[in-house]
Amino acid sequence: MTATPTPPAPTTTTATDLAEAAARLDADDPLAHARDRFLLPPDVVYLDGNSLGPLPAAVPPVLTDVVTRQWGTDLIGSWNDNGWWEAPLRVGDAIGAIVGAAPGQTVAGDSTSVQLYTALDAAVSLRPDRTLLVTDPGHFPTDRYVAAAVAERRGLELRRVPPAELAGFLRSEGERVAVVSYSPVDFRTGELFDVRALTRAAHDAGALVVWDLCHAAGALPVELDALGVDFAVGCGYKFLSGGPGAPAYLYVAHRHHPGLRTPLPGWTGHADPFGLSRDYAPAPGIARARIGTPPVLSLLALEAALTAYDGVNLADVRAKSLSLTGFFLRCADELLAPFGFTSVTPADPDRRGSQVSLRHPHAHALTRALAERGVIADMRAPDLLRFGVHGLYTTHGDLLTAARCLRDIVAEGAYDPTPRVTGPVT
Repeated sequence: MTATPTPPAPTTTTATDLAEAAARLDADDPLAHARDRFLLPPDVVYLDGNSLGPLPAAVPPVLTDVVTRQWGTDLIGSWNDNGWWEAPLRVGDAIGAIVGAAPGQTVAGDSTSVQLYTALDAAVSLRPDRTLLVTDPGHFPTDRYVAAAVAERRGLELRRVPPAELAGFLRSEGERVAVVSYSPVDFRTGELFDVRALTRAAHDAGALVVWDLCHAAGALPVELDALGVDFAVGCGYKFLSGGPGAPAYLYVAHRHHPGLRTPLPGWTGHADPFGLSRDYAPAPGIARARIGTPPVLSLLALEAALTAYDGVNLADVRAKSLSLTGFFLRCADELLAPFGFTSVTPADPDRRGSQVSLRHPHAHALTRALAERGVIADMRAPDLLRFGVHGLYTTHGDLLTAARCLRDIVAEGAYDPTPRVTGPVT
């Protein structure tokens, strides 16, 4: 245990005000009914859905049917009789509806890394006379690694430019830039970038844009078509709750389909996949971005998970998310700031994603201590505690519970500050 000086406890008025505010906001929540669409463990506050979404109630019965009837009884006939073959495009369109993409532009399957490599390589091939690939130095590691690999393979120069500096960079180097690769949300801090402005800036310079939607899709409206986005990728296991390692997806705008050339021409992306011809001929449209045999079990689990969004307006999800994160920032200011916590997530709603990140030197130890009290959050090295919220199942009461637990842990010195970071980081 660690000995920590105990600041004065919050006043009764502060505690009462926060509790009343949480109760009022939750009572007025138009999305409160959606919480029943998830199988959340009792007595657990889950604030890590931006890393692994909880289990949607629709998934277990679908998986049972897929395993026992479709696979167990119908066997290979399920490729035709139960729609297995069409699943990558069908699920892709379901995801497309969530990210603002008209049908026929999104395909699901393979991992985020594979989809990202496909998107970047295909995008730079559409700008053959340009020599720069731009990515965010603060990108998730895979995004940085894949961008470096594509640049090396294509003989391009990789430039690492923060989103805030892109406009200035393009004024001097824009004619050389082939592709810009960013994420709408900083996975560490929760800062939200201006997708519209960054996309427009890249296009004004003649470049294409690849967006990684892993920390945005399902949490806020993205509107890929309306913003003129070229390529986008994303995973299925965070806000979309498709399960651990759920298939990722690739979006390619219709206007790029005629010239789309993917680096992995798999048999399922062939124009005549069952013709078994010697040479590759790409299928029309987004189907040419299919690669190998689709992972049917996980793909159909993702499809079932997406039904949690049935009848839901993403604008309402976004409004609830901002209410949740705004409330938690208030809790952090009133309950946690006296104990050495500082927020790194922007207070400005226009610059805030669907998480709040707090800085504390013992972030990892405190995350472990929170878990022992039934509050599941996560951290990013070296000192950030990350609290993800989802408009479909998180409540303001959940966030008040988390803030109170965190305050009590520090006030009581009820944590060991020595453990090192272990476990997955996504």
